Amino acid sequence: MLFAVQERRLKTYLVQLARGPARGKWAFPGGLVRRGELLDDAARRELRASTGLGQCYLEQLFSFGDPSRDPDAHVVSVAYMALIADPGRVSRPSPKYAAGGWFELLKLPPLAYDHALMAAYALRRLKSKLEYSNIAYTLLPRMFTFAELEELYARILDRPIDRRNFRRRILAMDLLRPLRETRRGPHRPAALYTFARQTLQMIEML
Repeated sequence: MLFAVQERRLKTYLVQLARGPARGKWAFPGGLVRRGELLDDAARRELRASTGLGQCYLEQLFSFGDPSRDPDAHVVSVAYMALIADPGRVSRPSPKYAAGGWFELLKLPPLAYDHALMAAYALRRLKSKLEYSNIAYTLLPRMFTFAELEELYARILDRPIDRRNFRRRILAMDLLRPLRETRRGPHRPAALYTFARQTLQMIEML
């Protein structure tokens, strides 16, 4: 499952299935693990084939194995969550799919199999991880304003942010590094920041 922020909304990348009992329905891209292949390697291979993405944040989420989830066979799916800052990095999906595109996570079309459950699980994980890690670095460009960071949290957590308290706590944890550059706007130039670490870091609960 691939996620990104686009047009100020959290979106996920779906593919339209071209064959099988769910032909024509939208789903998360995926595939079979090859003999002797590690799960993480299989996930990265399928992500690359479906989106053209090479390196990006990728995390194993959960296993979905209800016997009734696939009418053709008892298939166990191990779901992964991938996060990127630039949705434009995604290229045309593998020819095994009819189409691919970005959809707002809270306005998804009917999904094949149990993929709606996967989407809900991934959103819960992302919300949780925002509160105890610096995972926001995967969804923001290298340089961003503090207002953009606040908005990212508010959009994904789906609740208002106490701006003063949020700013105080984030800065106190040394998660960000202020930059010399500023961004021009209609008013005074906005200060720009970058994450101090571009790898996952656990933090005190926000």
